[in-house]
Amino acid sequence: KWRIVLPDNGRHWNNWKQVSTFYPRNGIRTTKYTWFTFLPQSLLRQFHRLGNLYFLFLVVLNCFPQVEVFHREITMLPLVVVLLASMVKDAIEDYRKYQYDKTINFTKTRVYDK
Repeated sequence: KWRIVLPDNGRHWNNWKQVSTFYPRNGIRTTKYTWFTFLPQSLLRQFHRLGNLYFLFLVVLNCFPQVEVFHREITMLPLVVVLLASMVKDAIEDYRKYQYDKTINFTKTRVYDK
């Protein structure tokens, strides 16, 4: 099917609702996450970093009593702090992108016709 683009010059006002409901809205979306994908995608992105994998390896290694050097909670502390700080930073950054996208998507535009 062909897409019909109607210029905003007043000539095609009689059937604009019928044509515009068939196609989705044209909106900008630059955010990385949604509400449902934030936690899994953020953790996946965090564990792509070598330092976070190293600290995760230390936490797993410290679970075995033969090689336990520190208490488990002390070993988990650096990893949890770094992950929480990075996830909070990503959430704030993504929310700001969402707000900017919302302002851009709701601005009025004018289409010029030749």
